[in-house]
Amino acid sequence: MVCRKNNIMKIAIIGAGYVGLVTGACFSEFGFDVTCIDKEPEKIARIKANDMPIFEPGLDDLVAKNVSAGRLHFTTKLSETVASADVVFIAVGTPSRRGEDAADMAFVHAAAGDIAKAITGFTVIVTKSTVPVGTARVLKDIIIKANPNADFEIASNPEFLREGCAVTDFLTPDRVVVGTEAKRAEEKLSALYQPLSQRNIPIVFTSLESAEVIKYAANAYLAMRIGFINELSDFCDTVGADISTVATGMGLDHRIGLHYLQPGPGFGGSCFPKDTRALAQTAKAVGTPTRIIEAVIQSNEDRKTSLAQRVISRCGGTVTGKKFGILGVAFKADTDDMREAPALTLIPALQKAGAEIVAYDPVAQSTAAPMFENIEWADDAYSLAQDCDGVIVLTEWNTFRGLDLHRLAEAMKTPVMFDFRNIYAGNDIVNTAFTYHSVGRADIIGQG
Repeated sequence: MVCRKNNIMKIAIIGAGYVGLVTGACFSEFGFDVTCIDKEPEKIARIKANDMPIFEPGLDDLVAKNVSAGRLHFTTKLSETVASADVVFIAVGTPSRRGEDAADMAFVHAAAGDIAKAITGFTVIVTKSTVPVGTARVLKDIIIKANPNADFEIASNPEFLREGCAVTDFLTPDRVVVGTEAKRAEEKLSALYQPLSQRNIPIVFTSLESAEVIKYAANAYLAMRIGFINELSDFCDTVGADISTVATGMGLDHRIGLHYLQPGPGFGGSCFPKDTRALAQTAKAVGTPTRIIEAVIQSNEDRKTSLAQRVISRCGGTVTGKKFGILGVAFKADTDDMREAPALTLIPALQKAGAEIVAYDPVAQSTAAPMFENIEWADDAYSLAQDCDGVIVLTEWNTFRGLDLHRLAEAMKTPVMFDFRNIYAGNDIVNTAFTYHSVGRADIIGQG
């Protein structure tokens, strides 16, 4: 391993967002010298003050520990940081293009051009952002055009971080995928991931294209499982089966497994919606359409829009003048991410139907508030329930699982619960006053 100073490999990460910040903190935990770069001075200032711009369990402690140890740094100065780096990761956003399904590569391409102008010695340039197949070769051409004398190799190293578990996922992953066609790049990245390979975590080296496809394929497959179990839960509703038992009976087959077989209000967040759309669009562009993924995308959209109608139908066909409390607005627990959250569809639809909305989320409230109009925000679940005609569980926060359901029901005008995450079992409900509606399971009329 050839390093530029003190025999410690220096890493630069372009982008201090979700992926870049977690990646930087974790690489510094491995003992490397890491600098995260971002163009937003306010964001860098917040991080330096240990005020994380995202909610991710354990991240603030990890950042503080490694900043204190002198291994983790934050700056807006790209040129001088990249010039001294052995490995540069591109971890900028790749959102869907406005009005399109394709990934917007403007930030990635701009980062490659900036890196090309700054590198001074042999550098491995790695895409950590989720990018369409063929991107690594496009970046290589951009860098050569901007700096014909640049001494570099390109690699693809997709991330597989679940929001809410990202630190754990990085430090103890199922596998690491690296795409490269150069021995020099493989050696550098092998050294970076040696703390994992020493613990027998597989490091999969493959081609640039295969690495790029693996990321999209993994997310699309997981999204497909969610779409499947959600549609199956509707089927169970109709025929009188119990989706929880069905999922368990399926998942105990070792060929299937239990992961991602929990029905809910549809997938959201920063990855599955964007990545499934991008994969479908790319596949169409090259003449091999992915019909299954296209169906998953449509099924998920239908799932979100059907939730309000489900509430309305269970309330006798109208919700005019009724008040509903929304328990959780983040797209999933342990994050404040509101991107494509089901709440963004459900709440406006209920309001359009004449309902009044009060909401509570233990973490995402400040992030979510500007995204909604004419809703009240509660301080906790019990104040939220006051005089409500129904409560709707949209996010599976653990704190909701331990609520005093008798107290919650007593606060309500009409004790009706729509549990779109199936966080409660029948035994939790039967001795309460709730009329309980979940997904893929029989309704319960409480006896309390």
